[in-house]
Amino acid sequence: MSQSSNELTFINGKIFTSNPEQPYASAMVVRNGRIAWIGEEEDLKKIEGTCVDLNGKRVLPGLIDAHLHPLYLAGAAKQIACTQPLIHSISDLQEQIRLVHASQSQDSWIQGWGYDEGKLLEGRAPTRRDLDQAAPDVPVVITRTCAHIISVNSKALELAGITKDTPDPQGGKIDRDENGEPTGILRENAKDLVNQVMPETTLEDDAVLLAELSPVLLSHGITAITELMGWTKPNDYLEMYQLATEKGLKQRSVLYYLWEDLKEHPVIEQQKMIRENQIHIGGIKLFSDGSVSGQTAWVNPPFLGEEENYGIQMTTREELLAAAEAAKKHNIQLVIHAMGEQAIDLIVDTFYGEKGWLTDAPSIRIEHAAMPAPGTLKRAAETGIAFVSQPIFLFAEIETYLHNLGAERTKQTYPFKAMLEAGIKVAFSSDAPATAWADPVNPFVGIKSAVTRLAYDGTDTGKTQRVDVETALTLFTRAAQEITRIPNVGQLKPGFHADFIVLDLDVLVIDPEQIDQIQVVETYMAGNLVYKFDSIEKLVVES
Repeated sequence: MSQSSNELTFINGKIFTSNPEQPYASAMVVRNGRIAWIGEEEDLKKIEGTCVDLNGKRVLPGLIDAHLHPLYLAGAAKQIACTQPLIHSISDLQEQIRLVHASQSQDSWIQGWGYDEGKLLEGRAPTRRDLDQAAPDVPVVITRTCAHIISVNSKALELAGITKDTPDPQGGKIDRDENGEPTGILRENAKDLVNQVMPETTLEDDAVLLAELSPVLLSHGITAITELMGWTKPNDYLEMYQLATEKGLKQRSVLYYLWEDLKEHPVIEQQKMIRENQIHIGGIKLFSDGSVSGQTAWVNPPFLGEEENYGIQMTTREELLAAAEAAKKHNIQLVIHAMGEQAIDLIVDTFYGEKGWLTDAPSIRIEHAAMPAPGTLKRAAETGIAFVSQPIFLFAEIETYLHNLGAERTKQTYPFKAMLEAGIKVAFSSDAPATAWADPVNPFVGIKSAVTRLAYDGTDTGKTQRVDVETALTLFTRAAQEITRIPNVGQLKPGFHADFIVLDLDVLVIDPEQIDQIQVVETYMAGNLVYKFDSIEKLVVES
C-alpha cells in the first residue's frame, strides 16, 4: 500500500462508524492517515488518488481492548495450553508436562496456563502431588485461567521457601492439606512468593514477544490495546513497549502500573503520559479482590456450598484513597479490579459523592464489575465511575460460575443492560489470556456472548441482560475510547485516525449464533493495510 500521506478513497462499503451522529456510511476519504470525509458514495464529488473497493463488506472502526494483558498473552503462547482441545484432565496435563520436560534443559522451569477445574475430568485443580508425578526434579508452575491462582510442584515450593510454617501473605492464601502442608495451590498474593524466584526475562525478550503478538491482535481487528499489569521491575513496561514498537508492535497502547510497585518506584512523569504517543501511561492499578471462578472474589452472600467463604479482600479504603491521590496528582485514571459485591461496594462507598479529577473521561474505573448490587449501580453512576467488563467470562467459564454461584445468581452477574440503563459508562474487553478459551482475545466471542447471553454450551447466562449488536460494537469502539482516553480512535469520523477493519460476514445481519465465526479479512491503521487474511497467513498467525 502507498504511504499514508497519499489520499485514499474507500468505496462500496457497509461502514458502521460508531459515530451516533452519522452511524452508517458507504464511502470515506483518507488523507494523511486520517478520515477527511465520510458519507454516502453518491455524495462523493470526485475521487483523487488511489481508490479501494470494499466489495460490499461490513467495515468497523478498529477494535479497542480496554482490559488486556498483552505480555502475559504473548508469553502464554510459549507455554503449555491447559485448555480444550489439548487438555481434558489432570492426566492429560501430566502427559504434556512430561513431554516438555523431556525436550528442555534440566534447569528450565515448566509453565502452563489456562486450566479450569470445572472443565477437568477430575473436577479439581492440579496439586503439587499431581505435578510431582510428571516432573519431580524441575519447578512446575501452572496458572489457572483467571490468572489469580497457580498450582506448583514441590520443587517450586522449595525454591520459594514455602513450608508448613509459612504464613499466608496479606491478600493471599496458601492452600493446605489436613496436616497443614501446602497443597501447591497458591491464591492471589500468595502466588507472588513463587513469582519472585522465577527466572527473569530480558527487556529484549519481552519486546520481541510483544512484537510477535501484534499480528495476532490485528487478525482479530484489534488496533488499540491496554496493559493492565505494568511494572517497573525487572523490566520497565514503558521501555519494553517502546522497544516492541521498533520491532513491529503496531497497536496504540496505554499502560496501567501497579500501585504496589509505584509506591516504591515512582516512574510517572509528564512526558510518559502524552496520549498522542503510541505508547503512554494511562493510570494506576489496584486489586480489590480476586476472581469469581477461582472463589477469591470478595462476595456477599458467600460462594455456593461454602458457608464461610466470602473470598479475599485485597485492598483497604486507605489504600484506595492514597492511590487516588497519586492518580489525581498526575491527572491519570485510578483503575481497580473488583468482581464481588463487597469489593465493588468498597470502591463505590469510598468515592461516593466525590468529584472526579479528569474532565474528559471517568477518573475511576472498576475492572470486571461482575456482581454489582442494584443499588450500587445508581451510586456508581452518580459518582461517574466507569465499568470495564468481559462478556467472554460467562461464555467460556460457565461450569465454574454455576458451581460457585448457582444458576440464578450466575444470570445476575455482568448485568450489562442494567449498567447502561443506570447511566454508567461501560467498555467491553477480553482480559486475555485470563479466561478458559483457546482463543481468549477474540472480540467476536465476547460480542456473541453479550448479544445472546448464552454460554458456549448453550446455558442461559441471563437473557434479560442482553444488548443489541450495535451496542456491543460501540462498547468495543467509541465507548472503549471514551474510557481508555486513546485520542482520535474508536469512531470513523473526520479528523480521526483511519483505523478500521473489514469483515467476511456482516456482524449486523448474520444470526447472532454465528458472530464468533466472523473472520477479519483486512485491518487498516492510519489508512495503511497492516493485516490481510489468507489461508497461508492464517496458518502463520495461529501457529
